[in-house]
Amino acid sequence: MAIRPAPESVAKAAVASIHQPRDPNTLSNYNAWRTKHTAADFEIDFNAKRLKGTVHLTLERLAKDSDRIILDSSYLAISSVKSSGAELKYNLSGSRIEPYGNPLTIYTDDTSGSDVTVSIDVQTTEDCTALQWLTPAQTSNKKHPYMFSQCQAIHARSLFPCQDTPDVKSTFTFNLRSHLTVLASGLPTGARDFKPGENGKPGTLLYTFHQAIPMPSYLFAIASGDLSSASIGPRSTVWTGPEELTASQWEFENDTEPYIQAAEKIVYPYAWTTYNVLVLPPSFPYGGMENPVYTFATPTVVSGDRQNVDVIAHELSHSWSGNLVSNASWEHFWLNEGWTTYLERRIQASIHGSEKYRDFSAIIGWKALSDSIEQFGEEHEFTKLIPDLKGQDPDDAFSSIPYEKGFTFLYFLEKLIGKAKWDRFIPRYFTIYKERSVDSYEFKSTLLDFFKDDEEASKKLQELDWDTWFYKPGFPPKPDFDTELADQCYELANKWQALSSGKESGFKPSVKDIEGFTSNQSVVFLETLQSSATPLTPKAIDTMGSTYGYSGSKNIEVVSRFYVLGLKARDKSVYEPTAELLGKVGRMKFVRPLFRELIKCGRKLAERAFEANKDFYHPICRSMVEKLFEKNRVEQ
Repeated sequence: MAIRPAPESVAKAAVASIHQPRDPNTLSNYNAWRTKHTAADFEIDFNAKRLKGTVHLTLERLAKDSDRIILDSSYLAISSVKSSGAELKYNLSGSRIEPYGNPLTIYTDDTSGSDVTVSIDVQTTEDCTALQWLTPAQTSNKKHPYMFSQCQAIHARSLFPCQDTPDVKSTFTFNLRSHLTVLASGLPTGARDFKPGENGKPGTLLYTFHQAIPMPSYLFAIASGDLSSASIGPRSTVWTGPEELTASQWEFENDTEPYIQAAEKIVYPYAWTTYNVLVLPPSFPYGGMENPVYTFATPTVVSGDRQNVDVIAHELSHSWSGNLVSNASWEHFWLNEGWTTYLERRIQASIHGSEKYRDFSAIIGWKALSDSIEQFGEEHEFTKLIPDLKGQDPDDAFSSIPYEKGFTFLYFLEKLIGKAKWDRFIPRYFTIYKERSVDSYEFKSTLLDFFKDDEEASKKLQELDWDTWFYKPGFPPKPDFDTELADQCYELANKWQALSSGKESGFKPSVKDIEGFTSNQSVVFLETLQSSATPLTPKAIDTMGSTYGYSGSKNIEVVSRFYVLGLKARDKSVYEPTAELLGKVGRMKFVRPLFRELIKCGRKLAERAFEANKDFYHPICRSMVEKLFEKNRVEQ
């Protein structure tokens, strides 16, 4: 039975009374209590599609007179709360506050001590937004079920009661029972049968992990399935299904360790001991998720050409920006993603030995930024570097804006101050806020303080219009990027525009046109044509697909953009292939633009594609697509 949301006035009053302003997207009173350690004892029940067990939270009392702990929870079934074996009174609010859930209030008897450990018996429900359960039929070898979590941004609260804010970090212990291999965002400490007296079903093992570096709840990650592993470096392993292992190992083994070493030279040594990659099933909604120790990655990066491994450079960079130093709230998400995109591109420049590769990646990023701003509208709140997310679902604000606008700001600061000086600031920033959370104002203060004795740099930073960068919606000033690698793409796009419009140019398409292109250059070529005011003709699309092999490409970055171009041209030959692709990939980067254009071509076809695949998509992705259909209905 669905729980009716509280009236908006009640929701606003509740939010105002039980959180401090630093993070508006939590209902917890983390200003009065702060989690220091989290121990999760869970059974992974594939038949019931739920996690069931006990979560132990050790909390530090910050307000001495506080006799109640308020935790975030969402769609959870809670049966008891104890401390030191004694039952505690608790209240799980019956009125759901959208989109934040039902706050769990625990009443403590002792107001004199400091730390309190509460043990909460809990199980997830069918409405859990953090888990995806796959049947054997949805996996590659059709033999075993599969489960994985995705907690960013505010979905950890649907797994267990917690202070679901990036402003709180704790150490973690995982004790997970399953009949299939388990991974979690900590260092493995063993897998064993159950001892006498321990609860455990026959055929299951107890997998244990520990995370000694404090991390926020959104980095809580677990996966269980038919998994195999192979080495991809001296401190790195890839995990995936047995059938995909050889291809995944080949894809990553050349680049992973060089990426780590390049990042270490920019910041400082890698802190998490090992860096591993779990290649998930196709329904994973993101390119990658930077869960500590085990990056969860989309299978779309395994393209057989090592052309998409920059996703790993990005997720690896999160080991410093996001994981060690975390944004204090989702309003300051650019501090996670802007820094990570900046470091990713510095790694690319280091690996390739030229700044033009960094700028080429930034040109691709600028197109993504332009698309996001166009979708929201230039004056929209979500196009600001620091948006106001009070009462909002952070997932609704998710786009390339914090990535690319954040990168552009950091790139601007580097050019303003000078690269040599800026490079001295990078490790200092990541040292000051190591294992802590930071907001934009602390970033600004730290930068100004670092250069206070450098008269030239200090003057430039003092004169900078910080408010415009932070709060102005729409586009930031566009940097003067090196376009050498992009110019070849623009030139070819111009030829196709002339050919499509019927102008006599002497251009005869040939596979040699793209013979020296990287897949990213094909991306820029296709995106340039997507941005044209005049769509290509269906005939031109057909010619391009057959000549360049785009229609049969296994590289999703390329083929998805080719299909978008074809949909914009209303080329009916790509309609069914688009619908077919939407049943094979659940990464939102591809699903959203493909559905957006497919809806414009024919709502019924798009609805059929969604209906056929909605159970394949992760709940986060499914919700995003449903909002696309609703937006289209409103616009009509």
